[in-house]
Amino acid sequence: MARVQLVIPDADRDRFVLQARREGMTLSAWLRAAAHTRLEERQRVKPFEALGDIEEFFKMCDALEGPETEPDWEDHLRVINESRAAGATGT
Repeated sequence: MARVQLVIPDADRDRFVLQARREGMTLSAWLRAAAHTRLEERQRVKPFEALGDIEEFFKMCDALEGPETEPDWEDHLRVINESRAAGATGT
């Protein structure tokens, strides 16, 4: 099992310990449970129910900031190969 060191303000630690004890848990177990709960909330995916949902999704994607077009696959490969070659000795 991995060990994780966490740096938090003393006041937060005190509040977390108090709540963990109220729930009959150790601080470690309480923090793991809180992290699992947050992951479950953030990873819930609402399925598309209608064609309009899909169209709305792609409109939202189009509105996001970023490059106007994705680079071509050949451009991606060139960048990957340049990166690999940067550390090579040439032998």
